[in-house]
Amino acid sequence: MELSELRKKIDSIDNELVKLFTERMGISAKVAESKRQSGKPVFDPTREREIIRKLTENLDEEMAGYVSVLYNQIFEISRARQNKMLTGDAKLSAEIKKAKLNTPEYFPAVAKVACQGVEGAYSQLACERLFRRPDISYAETFRDAFEKVANGECKYGVLPIENSLHGSVGEVYDLLKEYKNKIHIVRCIKVPIHHVLLGKKGTEISDIKEVYSHNQAIGQCSEFLREHPEIGVNVSKNTAMAAKMVSEGERRDVAAISSYDCAALYGLSVICDELQNSDNNHTRFICISKDLEIYPGSSKVAIMFTVPHRAGSLVSILSRFNVLGVNLSKLESRPIKGRDFEFMFYAEIESYGLSEDLISYLCELDARPEEFVFLGNYIEI
Repeated sequence: MELSELRKKIDSIDNELVKLFTERMGISAKVAESKRQSGKPVFDPTREREIIRKLTENLDEEMAGYVSVLYNQIFEISRARQNKMLTGDAKLSAEIKKAKLNTPEYFPAVAKVACQGVEGAYSQLACERLFRRPDISYAETFRDAFEKVANGECKYGVLPIENSLHGSVGEVYDLLKEYKNKIHIVRCIKVPIHHVLLGKKGTEISDIKEVYSHNQAIGQCSEFLREHPEIGVNVSKNTAMAAKMVSEGERRDVAAISSYDCAALYGLSVICDELQNSDNNHTRFICISKDLEIYPGSSKVAIMFTVPHRAGSLVSILSRFNVLGVNLSKLESRPIKGRDFEFMFYAEIESYGLSEDLISYLCELDARPEEFVFLGNYIEI
């Protein structure tokens, strides 16, 4: 048979498949209504395994594999529609709509804000770009900053989450996981980072035996440090804390990788400037709040979720975002303590306005037995 004739046969089969698929989905909707009345869960793994077993028992191994893949996709689509029907009045949907209704039109200019570190920290710079007149409360650790927001001591918190050179700040992702449902992301800002080597006045690079800084800054300046193997490297909790320690200490053979602002603030000299591996060095800072706030113009959505231990689970979740026409701009995985090789996934979605279809899908994810957290819908500056 010629190619054109073969394609006509495929077209005819496709038409029949669509009719049968539409009929199947109609019956699936009736199944969803039955499950609503009986309180049964949407996902029935025993039933799905039995269907695939019956359909593949008389097929060769190759075709059995293809049919298994096909029907797993059909099951996923069917479950998605059933979940959509059963989550129309979902709690998450109500929370999102309430937040959009109650959030002011403009982001506040004045607020009490928690930042990790001391005066001169990069978090302070990010904070002052987000708020015109922030009342900053410094915290010794990232956890302390989260706690200040969670217990209501501060309205907001500003923390680094990702650097363009050295990657993610794992501790902050872990804290988002730990404080799930207690903390929301309400804003994000990208800040250019310029690292300098600071020391006592009159100190030369040849005098330096040790350097102190935060591990992110150390990673961002790795090329400079490789060029000076004679200099020992020590980790501090914060770049500004490192500068303050050098300023208050007696030693003249130590230096801090910090900022220009800290040089003036702590009376130190710039020994070397522009230490970062690339001029394109930016850090993203998130602004967190205890309350869910969704300001007009919000274009990013952040979520966290786990997936069941079966093949294709992560792909099936992520592929639905593609169907909805939204871009997944970030996917981060963090190990779950006490559970071998299990992970919590953090995802950022670019969405100019939360459409009803996207909210519906987020509600589906929320209704699953696995963990799901809606972190926020916000603007990135």
